[in-house]
Amino acid sequence: MNEPNTTRTAAPRRRAVVIGGSLAGLLAAAALRDVTDEVLIVEQDALPQGPAARKGLPQAQHAHMFWSGGVRAAEALLPGVTDRWLAAGANRIPIPTHMVALSAQGWFRRWDRETHFVLGCGRSLLDWVLRDLLLTDGGVRVLPQARVEGLTGSSARVTGVRVREADGRPTVLDADFVVDASGRGSRTPRYLQELGLAPVRERSLDLGLVYATRVFRAPPGAEGFPIVSVQSDPRSGGAGRSASILPVEDGRWIVTETGTRAGEPTGDADDFAGFARRLRHPLVGDIISRLEPLSGVTVSRSTRNTRRYYERIRAWPERFVVLGDALAAFNPLYGHGMSVAAQSALVLRDLARAHGTDAPRLARRVQRALAGPVGGAWDLAVGQDVFYPEVRGAAPTLRDRVLARYVDRLVETSCGAFPMVRDLSDVTSLEAPLTTLARPRVVLGAVRGPLLPALSAPPLTTRELAVLRAGEALPSGR
Repeated sequence: MNEPNTTRTAAPRRRAVVIGGSLAGLLAAAALRDVTDEVLIVEQDALPQGPAARKGLPQAQHAHMFWSGGVRAAEALLPGVTDRWLAAGANRIPIPTHMVALSAQGWFRRWDRETHFVLGCGRSLLDWVLRDLLLTDGGVRVLPQARVEGLTGSSARVTGVRVREADGRPTVLDADFVVDASGRGSRTPRYLQELGLAPVRERSLDLGLVYATRVFRAPPGAEGFPIVSVQSDPRSGGAGRSASILPVEDGRWIVTETGTRAGEPTGDADDFAGFARRLRHPLVGDIISRLEPLSGVTVSRSTRNTRRYYERIRAWPERFVVLGDALAAFNPLYGHGMSVAAQSALVLRDLARAHGTDAPRLARRVQRALAGPVGGAWDLAVGQDVFYPEVRGAAPTLRDRVLARYVDRLVETSCGAFPMVRDLSDVTSLEAPLTTLARPRVVLGAVRGPLLPALSAPPLTTRELAVLRAGEALPSGR
């Protein structure tokens, strides 16, 4: 029932409402703009006019890796957006040629052939460029500083949303189609119960992972510098600690450190480089000890793996879809959240174009199809995270142990065999399903193992060592 004195705004023919104005919501709006007359994004923040931080993006200060599988999906939804990102200062970082990474099985080689790429830029820039292009093209508008308080309709069909606008006025926004892309804090489980639906099954896996990030000025001549990463080993029996350097816009490097329970980084700026030096290899700590910091240390603890199985609700309401972190939120360490959101929005667009937003069971069809991109990323994350000590929510099953041993072998092989790099990167960049790793040639490659011996030092080039003003503290490169 509507609240007293609630203003009701009648929808024009075929209006879609998207809850949330971050990347997932923006791409959902792009997915629906050609199949509706208007898309209205309801966002609780005041949105900045440029690439500035805002309250609703608590992890915006940390490193965000937008894998090529997600970038290509975003490009399909908004042609030209990749060039816009690059023009705004984002870096297109080829993989594995521009990646210096220590895996649990050793240093990855830097083959001279690109298989995939990562877009390196600050999250605020990523969202701003996307929002600017989307709103400029027309058909999409934003209702800022508005808080969604519920859905309207019934268990059979959602007909709109109840919001409270910036002035405190309650409003009902009628809609032909509604998408929840509100992120980790999504209230859809409660809203659906208010409509009479059964509680959704939810699974959570919590490592107690803590993120600590600091921004540094890149050294002179560092254009085209690779990603640098020292990864943890989930099966070492100890806390998982890692650190990475991501070159972003404006001559800056975002350095993010992570640690699971009993191994967490702190907000202490004096120990930031020290934490990185105490990892499995001191490379990241040695590098940043020479750099000029441009910020303090930002700490985040919003890192839990959470998946809601909406696709399993039999009586799913018409005209309503959930995607992005509102559907499945991943440990950010793997950099898959944005790419899964982009691929999910592409699924929504393709099915909405094929059947129309008013087609019976379209929402159910979309929700079930989203289990594809979500499930692959979920298996990759949970299949590793379940092995860390003091993890809460699950213990490794026999299947987990068998799969983990197989993936370890694939990673070990990829450190010394280029064909395995391509197959493994197809999956980790979300350009191919996890089942790719079960193909006969991949299995045969794993049996054969690496073709080259393991590297004994980080594969930094002579030029890169010179850029870093290499000294005795830095290991020699190739």
